[in-house]
Amino acid sequence: MDENSAIIEQILREDELENNTYHYNSKPNDYAWQTVSYRKKSSKPSHTENSITDRRPNGGATTSDIFRSIEQHSEDRRRRMVEAQTKEDVAVDGSKRHSDEDDDSDVEPPVADAEVKKVKQKKPKKPKVTVAEAAARIDAGELGAFLVDITALYEKQQDIQLMRFADYFGRAFASVGSSQFPWLKTFRESTVAKIVDIPLSHIAEDVYKTSVDWLNQRSFDALGSFVLWSLDSILADLASHQGAVKGSKKVVQQASSKSQVAIFVVLAMVLRRKPDVLVSLLPIMRGNPKYQGQDKLPVTIWMIMQAAQGDLAVGLYIWVQVLLPMLSGKSSCNPQARDLILQLVERILSSPKARPILLNGAFRKGERLVPPSALEILMRVTFPASSARVKATERFEAVYPTLKEVSLAGAPGSKAMKQVAQQIMQLALKAAGEGVPNLSSEASDILIWCLTQNPECYKQWVSFFSFIFNDLSVDMVYLDNLEASVAVLRKLSDEWKEHSVKCPTSEALRETLKSFRQKNEKALTKSEDTARIALVKEADKYSKVILGRLSRGHGCLKGIVFVSVALAASAVGSPAASDAQPDIGLTMLEIVPAQQSLTKQMAYSRSSLLLLVSLLLLLTLSNVAEVYGGGGNYNNLKPSDCNPKCKYRCSATSHKKPCMFFCQKCCNKCLCVPPGVYGNKQVCPCYNNWKTKEGGPKCP
Repeated sequence: MDENSAIIEQILREDELENNTYHYNSKPNDYAWQTVSYRKKSSKPSHTENSITDRRPNGGATTSDIFRSIEQHSEDRRRRMVEAQTKEDVAVDGSKRHSDEDDDSDVEPPVADAEVKKVKQKKPKKPKVTVAEAAARIDAGELGAFLVDITALYEKQQDIQLMRFADYFGRAFASVGSSQFPWLKTFRESTVAKIVDIPLSHIAEDVYKTSVDWLNQRSFDALGSFVLWSLDSILADLASHQGAVKGSKKVVQQASSKSQVAIFVVLAMVLRRKPDVLVSLLPIMRGNPKYQGQDKLPVTIWMIMQAAQGDLAVGLYIWVQVLLPMLSGKSSCNPQARDLILQLVERILSSPKARPILLNGAFRKGERLVPPSALEILMRVTFPASSARVKATERFEAVYPTLKEVSLAGAPGSKAMKQVAQQIMQLALKAAGEGVPNLSSEASDILIWCLTQNPECYKQWVSFFSFIFNDLSVDMVYLDNLEASVAVLRKLSDEWKEHSVKCPTSEALRETLKSFRQKNEKALTKSEDTARIALVKEADKYSKVILGRLSRGHGCLKGIVFVSVALAASAVGSPAASDAQPDIGLTMLEIVPAQQSLTKQMAYSRSSLLLLVSLLLLLTLSNVAEVYGGGGNYNNLKPSDCNPKCKYRCSATSHKKPCMFFCQKCCNKCLCVPPGVYGNKQVCPCYNNWKTKEGGPKCP
């Protein structure tokens, strides 16, 4: 019995050991320490087992049966363990095969029959819809009915009406992807002429008319709030393209890329129908940094261009207020920004009938389209020093004459023009003394214009800057700005024929020049500076020349005196005045003392009097021709005569370069230049009949 117990115990111990070994091997990836526990070896046989054995007859006879059952049980356990191990080996081999087959790109992995993976079906791609296709689906009748409904539903809430209006177009363009409307890329890479109609060019005419008619009935304040909201949405989308700044807070809810088409459409409609709305937002846009910066310049230019489509004067006004000051700052060194700014103003000025529209609207609600401060900026960018010229300078020279004309437009002699002349006078005199030749010449020309508009400008000329330097005498102020005065006096002297035609106030000019000469005499006695003395002498020289021309009565006054003499002489020759010949003779002697003896001899002969009348009339006509025609001969010219003739012909216009170009071209072909600074073309048929393709006059 002891031997049997020992054998049984050994078998059970081996089974347990194999069982533990199976559990360890079943976890090949678990390399942690394992705790193995064994059964305690029983020192005493079980009481139940002994009792059962004692109760059996022939207890030894049942030993083999006990071993057989134990061995059978052990064999079953071993068989199960072998089967489990076999399955595990198969699984490991399968995973290795899968990994090996995955490495081989040419062999497809085997698919288990039990588990067939379901392949996800790809969703069909939606067809791409362009802006034009989406716009074509908008029905004007349906839109009109929608607008009637929201107007009645939100009768006193126009802000909500405008939002629903934008939402209608948002649904209409919802199928347009961002790839079909890359507005940021288009704005950066296209010219102003191409982006002006984006995306409004795709909207049908009846849809546009229905929309703007409804917008015209909305209040000014509601439209202003809507424009600002739309601009915020566009700038938010711009920021999302450029990358959000860390820690920045979103002010407005960013609109989706698909709805950006709708925002651009409705914003363009509002600005074209109510361009003054953008003017009312200028203080907000200039005062908030989020609306400023080079990256936002294309959006700003697009908005200004939409307003200009509705009103050219408003477009130019906003350009002057917002974009022109950028040219005088640090951003002026950016060629791309300068190019965009110039493209916009060139587009405005090239519009049909732009010049008469802008001249008629030079005053806008008490403000000038181009104020004096803007004219100063234009002068400085158009006439820089020779070393500061850039490629864009020629483009500024092309647009400057029209902008200058708008700046100086107005009723001569009116109170508003007198005030403007005084404001421009200060800026022009300052620019004339800076020593830049082209700038000095242009500023002097503008300063002379100021003198013709307001006689008070003569006093302002003498006492320039006295309101700033209150502690300085007028003499010191004049001498400190002597370079500017010399430039103006030189301009008056060299171009006296041109400026005398404009007939400035002679008495005021004479008194001003006398005051200058007195100051020059004092300066020559006190100053020891060689350069200053040279300037004083030059100013005194020009002042003396102009005073001499004024005292001689040059120009129209001379002709008027001769005409009066001719009329008196004809009266002497008439029979009705024969009794009064001595008195009339005395009158003639008072008028023309130098011709006293000649008049006494002609008083007794009618034929002699008629000869005198003819001579005087001829002399008068020659003087008039000299003053107004720039010379006697104007026909059958030589090519060498074209330059001086055209120089006089174009002397009274502000567009001197184009005038000289076309005048010389016409003169070389026709060999004729009409007399005077304008008109009289009928005397040169070839010059008069040369037309442009549009039918306008070719020759100035």
